[in-house]
Amino acid sequence: MGSLFSTFTKIVCMVLMLLYCYSLFRNLSLDYGDGKRRLAKFLYQILLFLHFLCHGVLFFHTKDFFYLIMYGAELAFLVLYPFLWRKIYPTFSETLLYNQCLLLALGWIMLERLNTDKAMKQFAISVAASLVALIIPVLIDKIWDFQKGRIAFAVLGIFLLSLVLILGRVSFGAKMSLSFFGFSFQASEFVKISFVFSIAGFLSEEQNQRGIYKAAIVAMLHGIVLVLCKDLGSALILFMAFLFMLYVASSQFLYLALGFGLSALAGFVSYHLFSHVRTRVFAFLDPWKDIAGKGYQITQSLFAIGTGGFLGLGLFQGLPNKIPIVENDFIFSALSEEMGGIVAICLILICLSCFMQMMMMGMDMESLFYKLVCIGLSVIYIMQVLLTIGGAIKFIPSTGVTLPFVSYGGSSMISSCILFAIFQSLFVIQGKEDAMEEEEEEDEQQAPKRKGRRGIYE
Repeated sequence: MGSLFSTFTKIVCMVLMLLYCYSLFRNLSLDYGDGKRRLAKFLYQILLFLHFLCHGVLFFHTKDFFYLIMYGAELAFLVLYPFLWRKIYPTFSETLLYNQCLLLALGWIMLERLNTDKAMKQFAISVAASLVALIIPVLIDKIWDFQKGRIAFAVLGIFLLSLVLILGRVSFGAKMSLSFFGFSFQASEFVKISFVFSIAGFLSEEQNQRGIYKAAIVAMLHGIVLVLCKDLGSALILFMAFLFMLYVASSQFLYLALGFGLSALAGFVSYHLFSHVRTRVFAFLDPWKDIAGKGYQITQSLFAIGTGGFLGLGLFQGLPNKIPIVENDFIFSALSEEMGGIVAICLILICLSCFMQMMMMGMDMESLFYKLVCIGLSVIYIMQVLLTIGGAIKFIPSTGVTLPFVSYGGSSMISSCILFAIFQSLFVIQGKEDAMEEEEEEDEQQAPKRKGRRGIYE
């Protein structure tokens, strides 16, 4: 009976995810209006129903009231968070917000399935980070000219990474986190944001070769410290963000070609310098040679994805816990095994739609500084998605990067909420400017009429 219920639910969830993706991309093709709002409302309804069904399966299989309590708490968040956005801000990107909520919900569901303690911690951090994100549009609107703080952002990023180099804790061959008073965090997650603001400031303030040199020096210093920390995944993400920001600022294709050449050379050098890189490359090239050792993690990931197939085995029907650190780097594999390859593909499409919205927002920005900020943060987001999912499916060597909103990790959760809130801030500000322009146009149209009426009485 339990297996039958799980099978029925996974098919319904698959259909819901397909409907969500169709409606999502249909929504992206529409101009802002009633049709767009109706589709956004439909996305929200699918999100709530999907969340309900998955928790029904979790409770049905365990009879544990913990899942009902978590469902109630998560449902309250999913209802109140969009409500607060609507109350505080007259305009914001509903589709981007609902995508964020869906990714959060999928992450909570999979973590509850894998590790209940981590699920509670992740939910608590999600709520706190989301509340902080609510005030970011106000801060950006009040300050706005972050371009002047480019040097401060550069110094802050290099300082935090240097702290990790000196005091950081080694994890899987790299120094990635700092620990204070029992709490640990990954500084590189926050440096990604300060790095983008710094590079955007240098490239937009001095639109000449001198500005490019300054931006390159800042990027190089960040990269050197990250390489010394052996955090090569973060180094790659920052480098790609810098490369595309430089291309947009200069319109020189040569920079892109040179950048890809340098990244290939850096990969070759890293392979010969760092043993943990050689281990990951070995696991990528032929994990079956040492299936019980170096290739164990990636082979278990591939077994999970292959076993789940397109439809999945259903929640609690698979063995995702056999994958080491599945909650962090390989949660995509766990989701593929139990919720199915189709749901996993839909997850990729949702992440892609977030990237598309971010890029479109960047292209619409008149300010070069905020255009570059949008491009840089968009590249950082999609690179995290690519590296996490690519590592799980053996498309690229594993880099230890987490999937935003879905994987377990407090630092990743907070930085992802801030990143999405920055885009919401720009959407809010753009909406205000559009409303002001419409009011000015209406005033200009009504001015001749008022003048004509005065002429009659004069």
